[in-house]
Amino acid sequence: MIGTSAADVQRARIVPLGDAAALVRFADRLDDQANRAALALADALEQSPITGVLEIAPSLVSVLVRYDSDVIDLVRLSGEIGLRLSSGAAPSAAKTHNIAVRFGGEDGPDLLDVAAQLGLTPDEFIAQHNAQPLRVLTTGFAPGFVYCGFHSQEMTVPRRASVRARVPVGSVLFAAGQTAITATEVPTGWHVIGRTEFCNFNVFSNPPTVLSAGDSLVFSAL
Repeated sequence: MIGTSAADVQRARIVPLGDAAALVRFADRLDDQANRAALALADALEQSPITGVLEIAPSLVSVLVRYDSDVIDLVRLSGEIGLRLSSGAAPSAAKTHNIAVRFGGEDGPDLLDVAAQLGLTPDEFIAQHNAQPLRVLTTGFAPGFVYCGFHSQEMTVPRRASVRARVPVGSVLFAAGQTAITATEVPTGWHVIGRTEFCNFNVFSNPPTVLSAGDSLVFSAL
């Protein structure tokens, strides 16, 4: 379950961005608790709206809040955010999604290299990758693109030394203790380990994405 603690409230920093937005930041680098705190705040702001707030956009360790400065100022907004940080409101229920992946081969050209870096066979890597559900940390970078984590420290490799100019929709990417899934064709410096038929973006749907931050993903090999 995702929620904020007293420590989260204390380390939350509200940074003004111009005269109509604020960034609530919980850390300067990605960690599990900061991500959970950001998602919990975004959820609390959705459940208990603040008059004058126009948009709430959670990221990996922060939440962007855009507001109408004719309706609410930064001082009052900060106070309202503080109330929601300390409210302890129950988070919305997360959903679980099953993601089937074709690992390796043409769909995952970097699988062999990643497994070798970790001292594993490809089958051992796939088994460890799929052993535990991963949590959707945030969406962003491109429409429907999701970051998922966290893998154990033993399952961490750096990004590639070079960037691929374009990878296809449904590419399953791996780097920095995380797995990501593309929903459009994008450039990437992450390792491409497989591909899924699941697509997290449909411009004709409302909302256009299936996955939400905080959801749980269960990966399986085809």
